[in-house]
Amino acid sequence: MLERTTRQKLTVRLCGPRGFCAGVDRAIQIVVLALKKYGAPVYVRHEIVHNRYVVEGLQERGAVFIEELDEIPDDHRERPVVFSAHGVPKSVPADAQARNLFYLDATCPLVSKVHKQAMRHQRLGRHVLLIGHAGHPEVIGTMGQLPDGAVSLVETVEDAARFDPPAGAELGYVSQTTLSVEDTAEIIRALESRFPDIQAPAAESICYATTNRQDAVKAAAPGSDLFLVVGAPNSSNSRRLVEVAERAGARRALLVQRASEIPWEDLGPLSVLGLSAGASAPEIIVDEIIDAFAERYQVEVELAVTAEELENFPVMRALRDVELTKADMAFVNGAG
Repeated sequence: MLERTTRQKLTVRLCGPRGFCAGVDRAIQIVVLALKKYGAPVYVRHEIVHNRYVVEGLQERGAVFIEELDEIPDDHRERPVVFSAHGVPKSVPADAQARNLFYLDATCPLVSKVHKQAMRHQRLGRHVLLIGHAGHPEVIGTMGQLPDGAVSLVETVEDAARFDPPAGAELGYVSQTTLSVEDTAEIIRALESRFPDIQAPAAESICYATTNRQDAVKAAAPGSDLFLVVGAPNSSNSRRLVEVAERAGARRALLVQRASEIPWEDLGPLSVLGLSAGASAPEIIVDEIIDAFAERYQVEVELAVTAEELENFPVMRALRDVELTKADMAFVNGAG
């Protein structure tokens, strides 16, 4: 008891919302339910979500992750193959059909909405500008909804200034769902300044979960000595949360995948710790990190809640006859 009371006090500002969004939750549920219904193996094209812990947990349950459909053995063509939450180009389901594969599309409905907005722009005769990060699976998927040359990628304000539209073309834009709200607004202002007639999407492209998590970090970051974001290095929305924390006043902000990545010897004096998790990071890792600090500090958790999320995206009909239990998802959500 004496040891505990002599530990330095640490306030942990725990952001809410944090962690899994409805689209990520749905994608993981699809793989879990497919394994329950059809047995192993279930193939998954690319990481179902950008989180190594989640991927490894699904591998332990019988999921096999592949990069391309031709990796599925001929004698496994009847096995399910799941497309990731980030979305895929139109060529991927077409390839699956040509190979007579049974596929389940776990694309987030909000990403699918961006696909439809981009296709609507193109159908109305507009050249499409996609605000996003080159090489990100979501960007590849969105660009792959349109014919070659119908969409141009804009990553920065400088790109917006340099963009040379096709002669006489009307313009419309959409954005990747996981971008920084502030950075995207700056790019949109630059585009609208150059092209006053450019058409916005019929609905906001950046998803509610991205906005909500960034708002919570903005509220929790001021005055924090350290801000930790749980997430993977290839997770766009998680990396944006680190940037948001730094801009909002955190003395230092770091992206970590597990408690083992925290540079304990290099933290310096701490009295306030901000803590959030990207939309593909499981709650069980948040618990792990709080426990790791509780072993070293006298921790008091303070909630920084800026919104309540009630969204729920149901899985496809083919899997709705399978019961999903808390135990099925405990590997990511914890026992609670």
